[in-house]
Amino acid sequence: MDGTTREALFQIQGIPLPERLVKYWARVEQFQASKEDLLIATYPKAGTTWTQEVVDHILNEGDVGRCRRAPTQVRMPFLEMTSPDGLSAGITKLEVMDPPRVIKTHLPIQLVPRSFWEAGCKVIYMARNPKDTVVSYYFFDRMNLTQPEPGTWQQYLEKFMTGQLGWGSWYDHVKGYWRERQNKKILYIFFEDMKEDPVREVIRIAQFLGKQLSKSMIDHIVQMTAFSAMRENPMANYSTIPDTIFDRTASEFMRKGEVGDWKNHFNAEEDAAFEEHYCRLMADCPIPIRFT
Repeated sequence: MDGTTREALFQIQGIPLPERLVKYWARVEQFQASKEDLLIATYPKAGTTWTQEVVDHILNEGDVGRCRRAPTQVRMPFLEMTSPDGLSAGITKLEVMDPPRVIKTHLPIQLVPRSFWEAGCKVIYMARNPKDTVVSYYFFDRMNLTQPEPGTWQQYLEKFMTGQLGWGSWYDHVKGYWRERQNKKILYIFFEDMKEDPVREVIRIAQFLGKQLSKSMIDHIVQMTAFSAMRENPMANYSTIPDTIFDRTASEFMRKGEVGDWKNHFNAEEDAAFEEHYCRLMADCPIPIRFT
């Protein structure tokens, strides 16, 4: 399979995942985490890369050279991501890396390998409001030529609402980690909070990681991990991914990174239907999600 082949979705325990992930699922499921490992978990397009960069800068105390030692997907491999050649797969990288490792996943909590919980790993989970998430995911799936054909915006929005996109239901995903945040070592953060006050949130993340950083260091980290800075950073903007996989004429990987961009894409009818659906599905779990 080459990078220009859009894949179908297959299910693992009822969760739709890209075909190549399902093919190598046993390796992911059997992955052995270490107590020193850190897991960064998100639903797709919820600020994953941003969180990874913030964490890497905190752990390397703002050393720009260290944080540009390799592209994001090499520094902090994507646990369940496999590749046609097998060699650049996240799981392959992780299997030969020594702990402590910073590991990315989009898996819902029930699919995270058991070894993470048995080892008592720390987890940082970032949630983003679903309207901005689905807009970002739509543009991503247009440009990522390994993802299923997104179809029209209306079709895509319907698939998002019914949990038919890769990695399943946004609602189940955010609720799963939220409900376990007290039972496991989970720091639950919000994209909108990071945009509103990045200094406050970087301090929270640093404290969770057991790092005491000076005010000037925190300010430096905020500056280096701003959207504009990351967009120009080839080690953070996924520009190393070939055009055979990312069609940059369809969209940039780092498109806007804003709160409230959904207002430019939802019409009034779509917004009303989404609001009703959201209120119904989130009634049993009042997570403080903000849409602006």
